[in-house]
Amino acid sequence: MRVVALFWLAVVTAFCQPAAPIAITHVTVINPGTSSVLPDRTVVVTGDRITSVSDGVKAQPPKNARVIDGTGQYLIPGLWDMHVHSAFGDWFPGGRDIILPLFIANGITGVRDMGGDVPVLVAWRKEIASGHVIGPRMVISGPMLDGYLPSGKLRFPSSIPVTTPADAIVAVDALKKQGVDFIKVQSAISHDAYLAAAAEAHKQGLPFVGHVPDKVRIREVVAAGQTSIEHLMGIFEGCSTAEDKFIQGQGTLKLLLATQDKQRCDSLIKLLAQNQTWQAPTLAWQRGGEFLDQRDLKHQPLDKYVPPYWRDVTWRRFSDEMMPDLLRDPLALRQDYFARNLQIVDAMHRAGVPFLAGTDSAPGVYILPGFSLHDELANFVEAGFTPMESLQTATSNPARFLGMQASMGSVESGKFADLVLLTANPLEDIRNSRKISAVLAHGRLFDRAAINQVLVRVEAAANAAR
Repeated sequence: MRVVALFWLAVVTAFCQPAAPIAITHVTVINPGTSSVLPDRTVVVTGDRITSVSDGVKAQPPKNARVIDGTGQYLIPGLWDMHVHSAFGDWFPGGRDIILPLFIANGITGVRDMGGDVPVLVAWRKEIASGHVIGPRMVISGPMLDGYLPSGKLRFPSSIPVTTPADAIVAVDALKKQGVDFIKVQSAISHDAYLAAAAEAHKQGLPFVGHVPDKVRIREVVAAGQTSIEHLMGIFEGCSTAEDKFIQGQGTLKLLLATQDKQRCDSLIKLLAQNQTWQAPTLAWQRGGEFLDQRDLKHQPLDKYVPPYWRDVTWRRFSDEMMPDLLRDPLALRQDYFARNLQIVDAMHRAGVPFLAGTDSAPGVYILPGFSLHDELANFVEAGFTPMESLQTATSNPARFLGMQASMGSVESGKFADLVLLTANPLEDIRNSRKISAVLAHGRLFDRAAINQVLVRVEAAANAAR
């Protein structure tokens, strides 16, 4: 671990030195938010901001600039993963030296942490901002509000037990004082406590996001002003003529799929669109979890970045909890269910419901930080999005959702210098989002050689985190 620590110290020290301007010349700029493609542009970065985007033929880079020839390459805004857990109790030791740099190596320059330990996340955020740690920008919820399971335990770490409306108010107020950016709710919170938490979050000026709790209808969630819904929760129940049974805890997957009603669904989708209730479907984890029994977890190509504890303790415990419920449903039924996930995402998108790319990394089994976001972009295209619309879910849409359009989400002068340089056109094939030749995060340049070096050291950190 000492060797790993010394490496990271050397890396961040280098990137903390005053840097010359960076000029990316003759590059094609893609701005998903406006669906614009600008060929032959020169983009100049000074410090942590983009200072100019100009015609590549006429532009003259600053004399002291580091020039990167972008001929034949494509520049997109830095990507955001809008559903992650990076400091999650004791589940993911070594997260600072594994999770955070994996995001940057994959072009993810911002994340929405949907449940984590506030002191750790706040410290990481400060270290990232100061340049002492390599990692993305972070907006954080802190611990999730949840109820107890029948066993008397909380399901996840980084959770606050909330059993009454009074508990909910106290929890929201405490999180406000700790400086969180929003409030996240989980599934087991009671109906009345949920409504109290939503009201108090609005009172405190905190966005309210998360699950559709087991005892709450999705239409109530919309009425309560929940800003985003994760994992498509409540959607299929709201479309079902047997919704009451699901609220009472008596539903099954077979019943869910057999009772879908088009009129109910059309009405619900219209409501979500009218209220602009954001969806973060986490399709990468939906697919990975729904077919967990079909995956060869012993031969994963990215296993070298996974500490043994994650694989043998955290993910194994999580898998063991999930498997009995999973195996109750035949594979064909689960395949039908996931296909309908893609279909309803497409239907909501066409109706004007806004979407965010999120992956539920790292708790999702082998849903690895950074890499999984590119899987999610491909999932959106599979669901019917164009590649440009898929890119929007991880660039301009997060900027709009967070109210940060003035500083991020596009390649424009004055915006944060969070950028990804690709060697192939992602609009021709969304899988080209993986073909990264350079990442700029907070204005710091990680060229391909530096990214490869980061990945080597992440592998070393994973082996050392036992």
